[in-house]
Amino acid sequence: MIIPARFNGPPGSGNGGYSAGVLAGGADREVTLLLPPPLDTPLTVTDDDVHDPDGRLVARLAPLDGIEDAVPPVSPATAAEAATRYPGLTDHPFPTCYVCSPDRPDGLRVLAGPLPDGSTAAPWTVPADLTPATVWAALDCPGGWAVIGSGRPFVLGRIGVRIARLPAVGDVCVVRGACTLIEGRKARVLTTLYGPDGAELARARATWIRVGS
Repeated sequence: MIIPARFNGPPGSGNGGYSAGVLAGGADREVTLLLPPPLDTPLTVTDDDVHDPDGRLVARLAPLDGIEDAVPPVSPATAAEAATRYPGLTDHPFPTCYVCSPDRPDGLRVLAGPLPDGSTAAPWTVPADLTPATVWAALDCPGGWAVIGSGRPFVLGRIGVRIARLPAVGDVCVVRGACTLIEGRKARVLTTLYGPDGAELARARATWIRVGS
């Protein structure tokens, strides 16, 4: 399997959610990223271990033991209003990210802004090239932005996703994110995807790791 270069997160490596979705084959799995996912590089999966051509362990796959909680839905209008406060509009640690860059016309543009309770919300228009990995990607960054702050970048370390059903191309969905726990450099977050009718489509549980000093 290969993660094409356009699906990057930080420069030179794959967006964590999209990469994990590709590695999981879009199935309900949990993926731990042990190295930045390489782009345009053949990766092999053996006994749930993912290696690059040099034999380095890039990721590990595991069964998903269930995601107990969802982030409650908000209206599309509330999500659109929150997106106007998206911190990445003025201060983005990875401004080329396929999922949450406001400067990527070919990206997903999931610009999750804060709500008063500290959770995040964003509208998301489903693209024509939708795959299960696209949903994994959309469920990635909104959780991170519940903990990312100025001078406080985080990267995805682990994510598990359960997809009930895929959205339809062109749907305007709502993505929600919330932090549930911070322990040292690790933050545990939840994200949930809702369809235009407010029905839950998918949910995720993730661990983000603070980088730098």
